[in-house]
Amino acid sequence: MRKFFREFKAFISRGNILDLAVAVVVGGAFTAIVTALTNKIIMPVINYILSAGNGLESAYTFLKKVYIDNDVANGIDLEKSIFIDWGAFITAILNFLLVALVIFIIIKVVNASRKQLEEISNAEKRAAKIAKLNKIRELKVKARKEKRKFKEVWAEYEAEQKAEAEEKARLEEEAKQKAEEEERLNNPTEKELLTQIRDLLSAGCGENKTK
Repeated sequence: MRKFFREFKAFISRGNILDLAVAVVVGGAFTAIVTALTNKIIMPVINYILSAGNGLESAYTFLKKVYIDNDVANGIDLEKSIFIDWGAFITAILNFLLVALVIFIIIKVVNASRKQLEEISNAEKRAAKIAKLNKIRELKVKARKEKRKFKEVWAEYEAEQKAEAEEKARLEEEAKQKAEEEERLNNPTEKELLTQIRDLLSAGCGENKTK
């Protein structure tokens, strides 16, 4: 059972799963917006334009007409009639085009951002490679001047770099621990506050007894 939950946790923690979940939520919200736009704004306008002049006959193609109270004068009962709703069809097409347009724009933006990130990453890699080549040339010159083997000089350089990295990591860890300690002192827990109050009261009682 524990293995199952570990595997499930690893599965749902994958980046692509989380991205997919976000995409589904955002896509659902966007679909609701597009549906409201087309059904509440675009479709009434389209039906109004289609029906201008000739009434409902232009907006719908009736296969079976049913009049309200079976009286032509009362108008057509759309709930009971059978008809083709051209406005809804055109609205569905517009709905698709809107969704496709937004998806196209999002993909364009994502691809452009990804391309920029790749260019930045490649530039950083080239800069690191150039810096390494320059350092190699510098150490070769140093090795020739000191009449030593390049491997020995390079090993010393790597040892220095490792020591500097370890020292930097140590200083960063100390700074982090110091910041955490300051945060803890500035924002003590309820238990720590009670302990401090108890110590102060104890110290005060001790002073009174001494006096």
